[in-house]
Amino acid sequence: MTQAPTAQPPSPRRHDREIIALAVPAFGALVAEPLFVMVDSAIVGHLGTPQLAGLAVAAALLTTAVSVFVFLAYATTAAVARQVGAGDLASAVRQGMDGIWLALLIGAAVVAVTVPLTPALVEIFGTSDTATPYATTYLRISSFGIPAMLVVLAATGVLRGLQDTRTPLYVAIGGFAANGALNAGLVYGAGLGVAGSAWGTVIAQWGMALVYLVVVVRGARRHGASLRPDAAGIRASAQAGVPLLVRTLSLRAVLMIATAVAARLGDTDIAGHQIILSLWSLTAFALDAIAIAGQAIIGRYLGANDARGAREACRRMVQWGVASGVVLGALIVLARPLFVPLFTGDTSVQDTLLPALLVVALSQPISGVVFVLDGVLMGAGDGRYLAWAMVLTLAVFAPVALLIPSFGGGLTALWGAMTLMMTVRLVTLWMRMRSGRWIVTGATR
Repeated sequence: MTQAPTAQPPSPRRHDREIIALAVPAFGALVAEPLFVMVDSAIVGHLGTPQLAGLAVAAALLTTAVSVFVFLAYATTAAVARQVGAGDLASAVRQGMDGIWLALLIGAAVVAVTVPLTPALVEIFGTSDTATPYATTYLRISSFGIPAMLVVLAATGVLRGLQDTRTPLYVAIGGFAANGALNAGLVYGAGLGVAGSAWGTVIAQWGMALVYLVVVVRGARRHGASLRPDAAGIRASAQAGVPLLVRTLSLRAVLMIATAVAARLGDTDIAGHQIILSLWSLTAFALDAIAIAGQAIIGRYLGANDARGAREACRRMVQWGVASGVVLGALIVLARPLFVPLFTGDTSVQDTLLPALLVVALSQPISGVVFVLDGVLMGAGDGRYLAWAMVLTLAVFAPVALLIPSFGGGLTALWGAMTLMMTVRLVTLWMRMRSGRWIVTGATR
């Protein structure tokens, strides 16, 4: 576990080593997570089209149910990293346990709502009669894995705050392998079909949660931290997470509006939008890995009362964000003739797709800085500002995007609006960074 840094800020080269050491494993863990759904889809897809359609609906609902609570990772990372910087590892683990207890409580509540409402939730998606039984079966069973995934989020935040992103990578790889083996065995070996896929995923998710709990419990015993639930600590964790929940919901609203607008533009545009969105999500994993490193590093410096070190680390990570964005943008342009045919052979979709891809490529440096500053402010515990900034961004984006079907421009205009959205985020985050108001030192904010 990392001790508090000295008052003299590290050299840029040392910052680079820290960023790489945290970001590379974090990227691996981030990429491993969506592979769960890919494995399920590959295995269930061979059962038939209705089964795969049912899985698609259920997976969308499950992903939403888990992703809105990503603050369990973000807020816990910042809180734990501050205590690490202050040299109080017992309090660091204790705050991590508060986040885990909160995850269990939220998970239980989500299950209590999801299981009885499963048929209604599936119906909202307008699922076909043939796919509905499979969607209902998969969602009802998989709901029991939600508490495990929320525990994974919180425990991942604990380890990131302790400057450890390798353990989450190993757990993600192990969970991915177990999920694949269990799915194949239960779906085909045991003949359970879609239900077997759901149970396999639930077992893998709880296995990951238990591994995390063993790691955290060992750390708590080593440093004399209590494992009992603390009402005040759980309440503090929830309060810290509310602004980040608002931020996440606003961001998801942006993505939902973009998809809805693309659907109104026609089948060609929505097909192209789905391809770009998949690519955009992949680049987001790479940039989010740097943001995760930022959360852990900035929280540690502020906890050590090292404001100068936090500023220097922030400056270096912004440079990383710009450089990463330039590289990703260049890769999109250069690899465009190779990967577009992999997604579609429809020339009309390809023609619609190409100019929009150029817009996405040019916007990558902006995205790089946005992701980094988002991570810096999360690490500083500046959730309230992040929430208001994202609400403002949504307010700017929504009317512009919704007018696109009326004024024309198609998919390229839509992704121009997405670039506008990222630019607004850049301006609001940059202003906050320059103001210095995010720099609040001490073991707690």
